[in-house]
Amino acid sequence: MNYSTVELAVDWLTPWERSPTLILLFTLGIVLFWRGTRTRHVRAARQWLFYGGVLLLYLCLHTRVDYYAERMFFIHRIQHLFLHHLAPFMVMLAYPGQVMRAGLPRRWRPYWRRFEHHPVGAFCIRWCTHPVLIPFLFVFFVLIWLLPVTQFYSMIDWRLYRFMNWSVVISGFMYWNLILDRRPHPPAAMSPWGRVISPLLTMTPQIIAGAYIAFTTYDLYPIFDLCGRAIPSISAIQDQTMGGLIMWVPAGLVETMGVIFALRTVMRLAAKNKLELPRWLQPKQNLGTTPRSL
Repeated sequence: MNYSTVELAVDWLTPWERSPTLILLFTLGIVLFWRGTRTRHVRAARQWLFYGGVLLLYLCLHTRVDYYAERMFFIHRIQHLFLHHLAPFMVMLAYPGQVMRAGLPRRWRPYWRRFEHHPVGAFCIRWCTHPVLIPFLFVFFVLIWLLPVTQFYSMIDWRLYRFMNWSVVISGFMYWNLILDRRPHPPAAMSPWGRVISPLLTMTPQIIAGAYIAFTTYDLYPIFDLCGRAIPSISAIQDQTMGGLIMWVPAGLVETMGVIFALRTVMRLAAKNKLELPRWLQPKQNLGTTPRSL
């Protein structure tokens, strides 16, 4: 590796906009998970998924990728594909909750248990795992930022831009936490069959929006021209078409993977007789009737 290659790598890894909050959160999450693996047996595949997902989040949020995402629509869509779909999916597929809880210092654990049972904590947990609200937010925080007006203002206001990225990351984590839950319902917030159907419903409006953007023949997002395109050889329409296709195909593939994992959970629960049939499939019972005597 020559000096120019090292210099290029350092340049790419240098944050476009430094964020101490991001560094703190990444460090805290990694340390808690690592400490948890010291006390719990966590398979290597789960560890690779967790650290790989965290690495993808960091590369998309705190490197020079952010510079190009502000100046090319298709790179912006790749960034959100990782922030909203793939990286949260990988992290939640590692099932890090219990591991990170085990990584808490012993003196902190009673405070966490008290918070879970406190009315405020129970309220937060209930709404952060709501089976209708969270899928709605998952779709909403994709589509709202694709409106030309909101896209324009999010690109010229750094506070709105950061809120945009945080909203897609947080809604992604909350959604995949629901879909990848392997427990029966209850205690899981969403029913096993609901976890299968939900990605089919959430991917549909995203595919439609991606197809509309890909096939539109005029520039929907002139803000990228105003900011100065990072790759001038790619025209506005080409950039827009690639961005729509990224939202249409790869994002749909990630949600299809969610359907597959949810189906595996249904099959596993059915094999263990822990799967409750939907109400419309349950046999009808005629209660209160007695056979007539002959």
